[in-house]
Amino acid sequence: MYKSGLDMLRCALRSTSLWTSFRWTPMSLCYKSRSFAVSSQLGRKRIQGHTLKQVRYYSQSGHDVLNVTIKQTAASPETSEPLDKAERTPFYSHLQNCFCPTDVLDTLKEFPASQHLISNILTRIWESTKKLTDEQRSCELRLMYEHPGFEEVCERAVTEAWRMKSDDLAYSLMAVVNLGVSQNTRVVQTLLRVIQERVDQFDIKALSVLASCIQEMEDCRNVLALKEALRLLLKDRIPEIQSVVVLQSMMRAVGKNSPIHLKKQLATKTLSLADEFSPPNSQYMFSSLASMGLNFKPLLDVCSKNIAENVHEIPFGRLLPVLKSCHELRYRNYTLFSSVSEYMANTFDMWSNKQVILILVTFENLLFRPVVMLDLFAERIIQNPDSLTLKDLLSVLKVFSLLNHDLKEKQTEFLASVMKVLESYLPKMSSTDLLKAIYYLALLEHVPQAWLDKLLQQENLDQLLQKGKSRQIPNKVQRWLHTLGLCMRLDQPQLPHSLRSIPDFHFTVPAHDFPVNQEMLSAIRSIVGNDAVQESVLEQSIYFIDCVITLPRPKEETCDLHAEDSGSPECAQRIAVVCAPPTSFCFGTTHPRASLVTKLRHLEKLGYKPVMVPVIELNSKTEEEMIQMLHKLIFPAQESSGTQEILNNSPKEE
Repeated sequence: MYKSGLDMLRCALRSTSLWTSFRWTPMSLCYKSRSFAVSSQLGRKRIQGHTLKQVRYYSQSGHDVLNVTIKQTAASPETSEPLDKAERTPFYSHLQNCFCPTDVLDTLKEFPASQHLISNILTRIWESTKKLTDEQRSCELRLMYEHPGFEEVCERAVTEAWRMKSDDLAYSLMAVVNLGVSQNTRVVQTLLRVIQERVDQFDIKALSVLASCIQEMEDCRNVLALKEALRLLLKDRIPEIQSVVVLQSMMRAVGKNSPIHLKKQLATKTLSLADEFSPPNSQYMFSSLASMGLNFKPLLDVCSKNIAENVHEIPFGRLLPVLKSCHELRYRNYTLFSSVSEYMANTFDMWSNKQVILILVTFENLLFRPVVMLDLFAERIIQNPDSLTLKDLLSVLKVFSLLNHDLKEKQTEFLASVMKVLESYLPKMSSTDLLKAIYYLALLEHVPQAWLDKLLQQENLDQLLQKGKSRQIPNKVQRWLHTLGLCMRLDQPQLPHSLRSIPDFHFTVPAHDFPVNQEMLSAIRSIVGNDAVQESVLEQSIYFIDCVITLPRPKEETCDLHAEDSGSPECAQRIAVVCAPPTSFCFGTTHPRASLVTKLRHLEKLGYKPVMVPVIELNSKTEEEMIQMLHKLIFPAQESSGTQEILNNSPKEE
């Protein structure tokens, strides 16, 4: 049964278009004069800036060598293996005492290596570079490429590859790739081709090493063929994998293009081993699932709980990738986010500005507002604003404005500190950075006139539009300019007329693409009647209103000064009902984000009475409960007067 499965795998591989273009046979190494660093298409290659010389070698055919090997084994069936181990023992002891690549290569002069040791040599060379600094590693690799012994080892890897064991093939490939040898060189391509032929013989350990290796490699025909082979093998081999680390390697190797049932099979198998998860297992699970593009909530929930309980033991370099993977997977967990923010707030003094900003920007992408962290960082900025770069300042403004974080009595001092440093960068700012800064400040209702003067200069406007000559201007830039124009016109009436409007560039701002909640619409019509309701209104080409209710204005109320801007009758009361999706609020709270706050503020200044209805509350109510809730939101005065009337008419105790 298993043998037939392997035969099917070979047939499947060989039937692919990838296989036919680079099919491997042992005879391709016979009687050739080539450089191990030369590919069939690209000629002589360079590895890290050093040209590898052409080396002549002679290799017997696969059939001849196989016959010789069988004869040697038959001649001494009992003594060959022990003798081989005895001969290798001194070499292994010397190999472990080598602490840089050149030491390993020098050892080869004293102990000529057999084909069984090529993998050990390459692996030791790679391991010896792990503990070096970047500068030391660069220097040692340069010496390694210049050493004639490295050329010899790579040559031997090419000629002996087909005789290596599965583990040796996998580790040899991982070593040469991690040493920076070009993927197009003959040594790498030869190992890839031999592995293709033998991959069905790999055990779980060798497959894990291979998976870890190919996930870091660029896609080419050989790599793509191996990935496909790995996917075919995993269909039958997943049940026998009992290691979380191996499963994570497989997740990264199969990638986002693998079938969804294979992704779920890997995730389900990993979930079955949840009791064995260590903290590092939980941390790397996020990036492993992200590499597959699979949001598997049961597994992520388990890992989130594990991380939240051990957050104080996790270094920053692992916390940040976890949060970034959450954003990539569109996964949110309030317990996880809260534990990370509380831990960083409690140990705030040990984190640099860069680390804090990276976490805050990631939290903002996740729609999460870490209140204490924001307050602490604002205090640090007020005390030492000069420590921030322009990039830092733009990130700070983005986070504080989009999360709609109010510092209350310290808001003015905070903005003054930020503006002071920003002004020092003003002459050097690009037009895009200037637009970003003014846009974020406009959301905070704080825009200095001098900055607007600079933005509206023809030179800066031309730079913004120049990027759109060859292609359409990005929607984000259009939306920024359009919203900024509304902020100037509605929020800053004290500005000169020339600064209260952005020039009309005939932008087409994408309209709202969400359908109106018909159940809510029916409930509103049952309250105010059909004729009073107008659905799907787009105001100022950017603000979508689910429905507008037009009612006679109460006599005691005066008409809004901006009512004429929208063309409504002078004495009509217009109620704008806006359904707010969960993304309009900070995650896990009812705190509105800047986009919703700005929209409601501008609608009010345009003469509407905005009524905000959270979508999540609509979905959890019956029709009767929905009508009651909407009636309270649309007519709050009637509800309060009705309540007061009930209190007045209730019997009093004597």
